[in-house]
Amino acid sequence: MMDRNVTVINDLDGSKIVLINDIRFKGKREEWKAVEKFLKEYIGEFFVIEESSDKVYISSDFPDEFANSESRIRLKGATAKAKANASQAVPELVRFATGKRHSENRKKKHDMDAKYGWYRYDVRFAIPVYSDQTGMIARYNIYKAVMLVRHAEDDHKYLYDFVELKKETSSPPRSEDRTV
Repeated sequence: MMDRNVTVINDLDGSKIVLINDIRFKGKREEWKAVEKFLKEYIGEFFVIEESSDKVYISSDFPDEFANSESRIRLKGATAKAKANASQAVPELVRFATGKRHSENRKKKHDMDAKYGWYRYDVRFAIPVYSDQTGMIARYNIYKAVMLVRHAEDDHKYLYDFVELKKETSSPPRSEDRTV
């Protein structure tokens, strides 16, 4: 498996936050092919969501959707960088997803691949912000997103994308505040 530097911590409320400890991707337009290539290493894997015990598979359409979807193309700056780096934490993001919600399929193009509809889950992750003076991690910016999972005709659930990325405005944890 690929080299990843990811840990999971609890916030003050006991909710999980996935810490992505390396900035591997800058989120620039030319880097999304590298993000897509990185994600292809997950194809064929599956991960279980702790809260719901749902098994979520990674199929061959996930890397392309993650890297090239309309919602990704609209991302700019720090949010694009956050999504690109979230690719390193797919197993943990799936495992600690919460708040399962179902919706029916609304688009004809997904009649087969999402025959039984869609599930949305909430995920939270953090990426480091480095100090200009020391080059060390000064703090983490925390993001929340919606993990989109399609329920296919074969009755399996497949990871489709992470959408609606937003930076949380709460006080981010400093590197010395980390607890596992």
